[in-house]
Amino acid sequence: MATLNLQHLDKIYDNKVQAVFDFNLDINDGELIVLVGPSGCGKSTTLRMVAGLEDISAGRLLIDGKDITTMPPKDRDIAMVFQNYALYGHMTVYENMAFSLVLRKEDKNVIHQKVLAAAEILGLTDQLNKKPSQLSGGQRQRVAMGRAIVRTPKVFLFDEPLSNLDAKLRGATRREILLLHKRLKATMIYVTHDQTEALTLADRIVCMSMGYVQQIGTPLELYDTPANLFVASFIGLPPMNFFEGRVEKGSFVCDDFRFKAGGQYFALLQAYEGKEVVLGVRPENVVAVDGSVPGDLSDRDLAEIEGGGVNVTVSLNENLGQTTLVHGSTGHSKIVCKFREWCNFTSGVKVKVSFDRVHFFDKETTKAIR
Repeated sequence: MATLNLQHLDKIYDNKVQAVFDFNLDINDGELIVLVGPSGCGKSTTLRMVAGLEDISAGRLLIDGKDITTMPPKDRDIAMVFQNYALYGHMTVYENMAFSLVLRKEDKNVIHQKVLAAAEILGLTDQLNKKPSQLSGGQRQRVAMGRAIVRTPKVFLFDEPLSNLDAKLRGATRREILLLHKRLKATMIYVTHDQTEALTLADRIVCMSMGYVQQIGTPLELYDTPANLFVASFIGLPPMNFFEGRVEKGSFVCDDFRFKAGGQYFALLQAYEGKEVVLGVRPENVVAVDGSVPGDLSDRDLAEIEGGGVNVTVSLNENLGQTTLVHGSTGHSKIVCKFREWCNFTSGVKVKVSFDRVHFFDKETTKAIR
């Protein structure tokens, strides 16, 4: 396939609005990169610059070391799969998949072989004579992917391809894309606002906000070691809980509790004595310590919190089968706890909790304290 180098890319529109700022990324041959972030963060604009559908205002774009910054889209050897499928309704599945090859005037036998091979990969062999209107949403998206596969491009681009599908189809099609990547060993850039897609698909994730890259890393790196408050809040479901406080004598103190920052945490916070910081804890790292959730304490190294823990006033349960999301308040802050058991707490009841892992962030810069 191909390597890509995105060097200091900017996108500034005619109205002087800048959508992307100094985007830098080196993509390895066969790597699946996911650009993730909220609407308007610049991820689709970046993808369209790679495709040649948006002019690059500043910076360079290289494929296999060749500068293609100003090259027209048709000459870039890139295939793009759109959110809305973009299929021709009057053509059969076979004709849709073969269309780009027909335009290139490739040999009919070669076209036939490529279409059949792509259909086999995508499970569309028995659908080739149907029109798009006769297909489900998931099948239409597979046809759109098949149309890209037959071209054997250097790079595949996916622009939120699952947004129009229901939850069950999204999961199934997401797995198909992952299997497709493993089978083709293709270089892919995938854009989504869905962090679940990002975590399950990516070799590396590029998390964006307001046109800026916030962090680049493996899914585990972004989940376990977020670079700043934005990444910590965006990656992970349910989102991370945050408590604003300050550092006093090496401990974190907020309105609701005092966290004795021993060991590694003490060393991290020494430089922040007297300063305001933010403590973050993921819902799955919140542990009930009062016996109200049987078995939740097993093999968990709990933080030292004054009074033995934090009192949470429960407002709502969300039972998910093997786990329960418990929404509540610590007094001044909201909190979500993810317990390993099926729980049915009455609204207003108090549960004492502790934490088995936390993150600290500089309140002023929002950067992680490491």
